[in-house]
Amino acid sequence: MVGNSDFLPGINQDQSPDFQGIDAPEGELHLRFFVSSGLEFALPAIGIKEVIEHPPDRINLMPNVSSLLLGTINIRGRVVWVGDLGQFLGEPTPVNTDRSEISIIAVEDQGLMLGLAIERIGVMAWLDSDQLRVSRNSPDSMSPFVKGEWQIGDEQPLKLLDQVNILRSARWAS
Repeated sequence: MVGNSDFLPGINQDQSPDFQGIDAPEGELHLRFFVSSGLEFALPAIGIKEVIEHPPDRINLMPNVSSLLLGTINIRGRVVWVGDLGQFLGEPTPVNTDRSEISIIAVEDQGLMLGLAIERIGVMAWLDSDQLRVSRNSPDSMSPFVKGEWQIGDEQPLKLLDQVNILRSARWAS
């Protein structure tokens, strides 16, 4: 399909495309995003099932559950719990639900899916795992869920989260 000349205008069937001028990205693809406090985090794209914008009034509230859980939503016929990722990580400010849509990152591991409500989606970025360093300044409430961090320029370090540890944490039940 990619080699189909219909997709490569200006190239005859006798010619092959010249991709020598295109640099291959370094590292792995990650989604960068922000929690309510303004801190930026990243998750590996391979661990993300989907990213959606969901109206807060369509999140079904559930009684007698952890205050970290906002409720449930329906994702393609599956009932999925949605939790406030910032508060889960120990941030004092809850996700803003007073808006038309909330950004939710759905992560999945071995058939278990969880929606992580965040403040704002950032960008997709290629990040080099070889430059990932041990996180030195993560609060105790956050450190079990941080794999490491990248120092990108003069910005605050970009923390890489472990979606499996987040998904399987007993903290959601408390």
